[in-house]
Amino acid sequence: MTDDERNDPAMRGKRTLVLLRHAKSAWPQDTEDFDRPLNDRGERDAAAAGRWLGTHRPGIELVLCSSALRARRTWELAAGQIPAAPTVRYEPRLYAASGAQLLDVVRGAPSTVLTILLIAHNPGLEELVGQLTGEPTELKTAGIAALTADAHWSGLTRAGAAEFAKPRG
Repeated sequence: MTDDERNDPAMRGKRTLVLLRHAKSAWPQDTEDFDRPLNDRGERDAAAAGRWLGTHRPGIELVLCSSALRARRTWELAAGQIPAAPTVRYEPRLYAASGAQLLDVVRGAPSTVLTILLIAHNPGLEELVGQLTGEPTELKTAGIAALTADAHWSGLTRAGAAEFAKPRG
């Protein structure tokens, strides 16, 4: 969230949760799922996702990123496109997490943070969008869902879908 948005009385108390599914990964032989890298398209799409975030959500304050290689690399490529310098936490709990488990991690975020970027995996991300909005969604690789909520993170149960994007590199 920008300083102008933070100081706008209409935005005070609003929270933005931006969900980013990791970019397209490769399937190298003899590589564990956790250690799969991005493929060439994934590398391009991760940077494109960063450009979208830099334009549409430049004030990210906290990044909660799966510790899987493909998620970390997605953030690495996206981060170079974002003007903010958010706090980054690599969370092993986000790997293979359900929507409910992802929400538990988000609920642990500091109440002072207004914008979180969560980089994780399906089907958990799609489950989380459905859980918070009541609407099923499809989130493809490098897909973004930006949700808004009035509640503090610790009490988050509902959110509205602000935007969906599928940047391509």
